[in-house]
Amino acid sequence: MGQVDSRGGGGGGGGGERGLRSSERSRKSGGEEDGERERGDKGRSAKDGESKGAIGDDVSLNALRGNPTATILCGLTLLLICVMAFSIRLFSYLSKAGVYNFWNWFDDRTWYPLGRVVGGTVYPGLMLTAGTMWKIANSLNIPLSVETVCVFTAPVFSANTAWATFLLAKEVRGPGAGLTAAALIATVPSYISRSVAGSYDNEGIAIFALVFTFFLYLKTLNTGSLFYATANALAYFYMVCSWGGYTFIINLIPIHALVCLFSGRYSSRLYVAFAPLVVFGTLLAASVPVVGFNAVMTSEHFASFLVFCILHIVALVCFLKRILPKKTLLLAQTVVITLGLGGAIALGAVLVAMVAKSPTLGWSGRSLSLLDPTYASKYIPIIASVSEHQPPTWPSYFMDIHILAFLVPAGFVACFLPLSDASLFLVLYGVTSVYFSGVMVRLMLVLAPAACILSGVALSAAFNTLTRSAKFHIYGFIFPKGAPVESEAKSTAPTEPKVTAEDSATDSASEVVTPKVATSGRKRRGSKMKEAEEEPQRERKSAPSKGKSTSKPKVQDKRTAWPLPLDVSLLGLALLLSASCFYMYHSVWAASEAYSAPSIVLSTHTQDGRTHIFDDFREAYAWLRHNTREDAKVVSWWDYGYQTTAMANRTVLVDNNTWNNTHIATVGTAMSSPERQGWEIFKALDVDYVFVIFGGMVGYPSDDINKFLWMVRIGGGVFPHIKESDYLRNGQYRIDAQATPTMLNCLMYKLSYYRFTDATGDGYDRVRGTQIGKKHFKLNYFEEVFTTQHWMVRIYKLKPVKNRTRGRVKARTKQAVRTSLRGSVRKIWRRRRT
Repeated sequence: MGQVDSRGGGGGGGGGERGLRSSERSRKSGGEEDGERERGDKGRSAKDGESKGAIGDDVSLNALRGNPTATILCGLTLLLICVMAFSIRLFSYLSKAGVYNFWNWFDDRTWYPLGRVVGGTVYPGLMLTAGTMWKIANSLNIPLSVETVCVFTAPVFSANTAWATFLLAKEVRGPGAGLTAAALIATVPSYISRSVAGSYDNEGIAIFALVFTFFLYLKTLNTGSLFYATANALAYFYMVCSWGGYTFIINLIPIHALVCLFSGRYSSRLYVAFAPLVVFGTLLAASVPVVGFNAVMTSEHFASFLVFCILHIVALVCFLKRILPKKTLLLAQTVVITLGLGGAIALGAVLVAMVAKSPTLGWSGRSLSLLDPTYASKYIPIIASVSEHQPPTWPSYFMDIHILAFLVPAGFVACFLPLSDASLFLVLYGVTSVYFSGVMVRLMLVLAPAACILSGVALSAAFNTLTRSAKFHIYGFIFPKGAPVESEAKSTAPTEPKVTAEDSATDSASEVVTPKVATSGRKRRGSKMKEAEEEPQRERKSAPSKGKSTSKPKVQDKRTAWPLPLDVSLLGLALLLSASCFYMYHSVWAASEAYSAPSIVLSTHTQDGRTHIFDDFREAYAWLRHNTREDAKVVSWWDYGYQTTAMANRTVLVDNNTWNNTHIATVGTAMSSPERQGWEIFKALDVDYVFVIFGGMVGYPSDDINKFLWMVRIGGGVFPHIKESDYLRNGQYRIDAQATPTMLNCLMYKLSYYRFTDATGDGYDRVRGTQIGKKHFKLNYFEEVFTTQHWMVRIYKLKPVKNRTRGRVKARTKQAVRTSLRGSVRKIWRRRRT
């Protein structure tokens, strides 16, 4: 009963889980209520006004009652300020100080005493986008507040994402697949998690930039237009400004170009689509401060440079084939290939030499954790500690993409019938996104557009086949063989391309791009197939229509040559429609239950159906804002840094940016050390208050005790005297009587379970499901100043340094003198004896 998973809890950002675990036992006693009354009167009497620089205190639960419009806006704003507190703080500063001051902003409220250069450490796309929308609205005399713009930024860009998905799928398989893919991505739960109103985060606009960049690349690939190539570079630049996932684009497109080169699909359109993107895209990416020279000096970008060199070698060889005679062509090819490969090898050697000094060979920690899923757990525990960086489970796929998980394989098959440059890119996109989503659950967001497009292609093809088969049988039943069929066929001849426009356009494009593949596919058809195809043609047509080419009817007849039985067609349509309805129902349920509630205000349902609200986080931040000095330093685990800075308006030591691993390791070491050593570490950092998240009273599982092993691992990675084995009993993480003395005496244990037995009576932890090991103890260096209503947040103040009394100093001095004299006498006696 007393053991906890030795992996520890994931360090998810923000308030943690969206619900609380229910329990049959209620352990709250009168002593707890008295203690809360003594400590909480001061906090509860604080005004609801907003301190200077703080965000969100004006949004209270009482404001959610009354006017429905005010209820919606207040609830969405609450979701915004709780989950995306840092982003809205940046936008608030940008709207007041301007762009120039934003680039040069040094934030002294975070990472004390180091601070943070905000302009050079954040991706500015989200703030600049929201600022542009806010400026446009104000110029049109539409008075919108900063919070309102932030609330509705993600929904606006979700509509843009649906439009970009339609364009991308249309470029691959026609408008039918585009409409289906757009409908799917508009309701897929994985994308709803980042596009819901109030979700003001980088991914809210980055997914649109990702899909739109891919569309422009395929549009350039199919048309060879320099206009689309330039637009593609600009879209890539917007993606670089928005999210660090831009490296996925700059690696996937070179992979597709390389596959096209080695599969004999080179064309001038491929050159126009790829070369300007590498040149202009890299120059624009280097102008973003957070990227800078990393665009040309890190290994994540080297693949594009290598493929760029190979592409020019192939282009030069193809050019020589057109202008040189056959006699001198072989010699010219040999010279070009030799010089080109030599130059590519020399460039590769230079790039390798540039990153050889790095222990990771120029790869970032997150990139290495994607290529090697075990790398983060071995070498970078700060990355492995984040809950979004854990591998997903199979239920996660069903939760986030639902039936699309079963339609994606069908989409892969449909992309090969026939295979074009665009469908080849879609296949590579799907394969890579499936792999990366299996490494990190956060990258399910990258999989969502690929899954929707592949599923759209599969569903469009299935609906096409089933509806054509049903129409074939219905028309054959209504109109018997003979003249009526001929007249009906002639009358519908001009409208037939509307039914087969998608397929005919795809076939014609594939014949232009890959004529060899299309021809070989036709040659492989046997004589029996040809005879079977000719029979329905004779029945449906007595003579070809005037002015009609002979190639298009052949394509149409091939698609309708083998109609399915009518009952199978109708059953298939019914199943697809019911599955689509079930998918929509699941998406609405996931959006309402899982992705539309703020993680900082928790709720649970009682046995009689009532909803119980846990508002402990905002209660604690309000107490800090109203009852501490403005220059007070507050420390907690890094999960709550953004919220503390934005909502409590107090300086923090660490936050969710996690750019300084040593600073975070120092906090983890202090929490893992005994009380006196932890107090000394915090005092050296000028800390005034410490707060911990504790869920043992009400059953909140995402508390600091469940995350504690990650603190030990991160701290031990920098300070070797912290060892994880000292906190485990036979490899098990325990907090009961079987826990190790190191665990029972560490600062985190004492701050979490101080007076816990007095409040519950027996010290029963509802999360761990056991009684704690050390029940009665006192704090000598910390003073409890506030505990929230449900004990979920506990705030402590560091006691000042004690003044040394004169008598104690004299006694200690005399004892030290006696000890030193005894040691010296012993040394002298030993020397004389020898």
